[in-house]
Amino acid sequence: MTPMPRPRPPSVRRRKPAPQKPATITAIPERGLKIGEAARALGVETYVLRFWETQFPFLKPKHTRTKHRFYQEKDLDVLRLIKRLLHDEGFTIVGANKHIKEFGIDALMAGKPLPKNAPASSPERAPSPSSAIDGQARRVLNEVRRDLESIQKILED
Repeated sequence: MTPMPRPRPPSVRRRKPAPQKPATITAIPERGLKIGEAARALGVETYVLRFWETQFPFLKPKHTRTKHRFYQEKDLDVLRLIKRLLHDEGFTIVGANKHIKEFGIDALMAGKPLPKNAPASSPERAPSPSSAIDGQARRVLNEVRRDLESIQKILED
């Protein structure tokens, strides 16, 4: 019986790419930034920008005849706002769209304070990790409430 040959180790060790930090762009060329340059500037992948274009109707970068995207400074500001709402503030895409329609994109980009009658938290936010616990606690409390109501009916009879 002949022993099986050992597999050869790969000649090049492959590493996971380091997470990209947003690049700082000092001046945007007159033509704008290509999608890869804009993605690096924002710290996201190019497919994310393409997806956001489909989800946010007001995001419209310039397209060349050959369908290449070029992002101007205003487009980058809109993308920063979208990223802030989705990644930092925890909005869902639907919630971010509603929030932008409700308060206006210009007001949100300018960082103006929201009106006092604005809701403190939007119902369209993504569930936090503790919301599963909150949901479970809510079910338990509802069950206890039903038990107490049935006990109350028994005592009243």
